[in-house]
Amino acid sequence: MTASPTARTTASGTAAATGAGFDGTAASAAYRNALQVIGAVEPRIAEAIGAELADQRASLKLIASENYASPAVLLTMGNWLSDKYAEGTVGHRFYAGCQNVDTVEALAAEHARELFGAPYAYVQPHSGIDANLVAFWAVLAQKVELPALEQAGVRHVNELTDADWATLRRALGDQRMLGMSLDAGGHLTHGFRPNISGKMFEQSSYGTDPRTGLLDYAAVRARAKEFRPLILMAGYSAYPRRVDFAAMREIADEVGATLVVDMAHFAGLVAGKVFTGDFDPVPHAHVVTSTSHKSLRGPRGGFVLAQPEFADAVDRGCPMVLGGPLPQVMAAKAVAFAEARRPAFAAYAQAVVDNAVALADGLRRRGVRLVTDGTDNHLVLLDVSGFGLTGRQAESALLDAGIVTNRNAVPADPQGAWYTSGVRIGTPALTTRGFGAAEFDRVAELIAGVLGGTTPTTTSSGEPSRAKYTLADGLADRTRAAAAELVAAHPLYPGLDLG
Repeated sequence: MTASPTARTTASGTAAATGAGFDGTAASAAYRNALQVIGAVEPRIAEAIGAELADQRASLKLIASENYASPAVLLTMGNWLSDKYAEGTVGHRFYAGCQNVDTVEALAAEHARELFGAPYAYVQPHSGIDANLVAFWAVLAQKVELPALEQAGVRHVNELTDADWATLRRALGDQRMLGMSLDAGGHLTHGFRPNISGKMFEQSSYGTDPRTGLLDYAAVRARAKEFRPLILMAGYSAYPRRVDFAAMREIADEVGATLVVDMAHFAGLVAGKVFTGDFDPVPHAHVVTSTSHKSLRGPRGGFVLAQPEFADAVDRGCPMVLGGPLPQVMAAKAVAFAEARRPAFAAYAQAVVDNAVALADGLRRRGVRLVTDGTDNHLVLLDVSGFGLTGRQAESALLDAGIVTNRNAVPADPQGAWYTSGVRIGTPALTTRGFGAAEFDRVAELIAGVLGGTTPTTTSSGEPSRAKYTLADGLADRTRAAAAELVAAHPLYPGLDLG
């Protein structure tokens, strides 16, 4: 049978994920030896590591924020770089003997700059939250602290009088942030009260058009003019469309705000040149934050890209909000960025979006309501209320049937953030495994079948439960068998055998 164009692009994506010149025999020996060393100290940990590989190989993983890193990336994190303290920056460390860490960090930053076309990159953040904190405090340092130092005629905060320091501290804590609301697809780290960002800033939100679910830039502009934030936050974790970052920059400039874009979810689509022009945040934002995993397929970690105006402030991430960097993870970021600079990654990124469109089309044809009625990025947001289900019930029922997803709020969600009315799914991980449009249409069929075959149970008062449910007889087993066929046809890390 001749492979479809989508199958060919996803196949090249899989090759990039396993690494150029991937040798299953060599990798198998490396991992077996590593597990033997670990098992000699704590065998239960070695068993858990092996079990995790088995579980990931067997699961139909549709978590939009998860992926599979290459063996080269994974192996880079287990080495002697882990033993080194390296507070500071390249060539300016607070510890001696950091020459090899300097090499690693410089290479990771170089690859990030070239990959994203950014003038400056900072690769020390341990996570996306850390990357956001670095960005927020860099903006505060540049826009609030620096003018206060200049007014006081000093160069460092330690030179301020107690009275001036008290005034500056109050000013730092009296700033505003405007970001996308959680139910519209924003993220907790964008100024919401349960997160530290919400304790730092007075926050307000912009939402989406209640009719279409799409961003209304005129409404964002009106809210920005009324609220006058220091930071205009863009980016999302559950919005299934592209964002016009040129328009967001115009709004920021109109109100004197700093545009910060969190591209953690869609960084791979930027790196793979699927999002370009107005939809590429790097040329338009003052500061861009991201994780290095998700659609980028690297290690779990974060990084920051910035325009030159903010470079010095971002460079003070450690000790401003970060502890010592993790050199072994920075090394793995360098490897992942290098992989993403290869032509195969662009084919992979395009396949992620093509597959998301195929998945959305398959769901819509089978009667599943989609927020914004589709997607043009890597994720699809299902509104399961039409099935009489909460997101929690749908998530659990799908898991029973071998399909791994996560519940998520939809705009104006009546079920709130815990039970929700939605389920978020994404294509990066299964695209890495080689799934194409045909496979994702089959996945859509399985999802629709499970949702249609799930019934909420009633509570003691006779009301429908928001958590408990029943599945039609045999549905879970049939779906698990179908899911197993799909993943068996696209093995994860083919040729890697732990024995």
